[in-house]
Amino acid sequence: MRQVIIYPGEDGYFVAECPSLPGCISQGKTREEAIENIREAIVLYIEVLQQKGQPIPAEKYETLLEAV
Repeated sequence: MRQVIIYPGEDGYFVAECPSLPGCISQGKTREEAIENIREAIVLYIEVLQQKGQPIPAEKYETLLEAV
């Protein structure tokens, strides 16, 4: 399980990032497409690390939504 941050990009697309996997970023025309794309990106990111025999970073982030 990985935490993902989703936000609107400057180009009108939604951007999705997985902070615990540096550089694992994707986007989509809709929020749902961005989520689908980041899921695929996470799977591929981890597969490449495994193929290279590199360690898979642990999920180390905690999120909090705070109303101010």
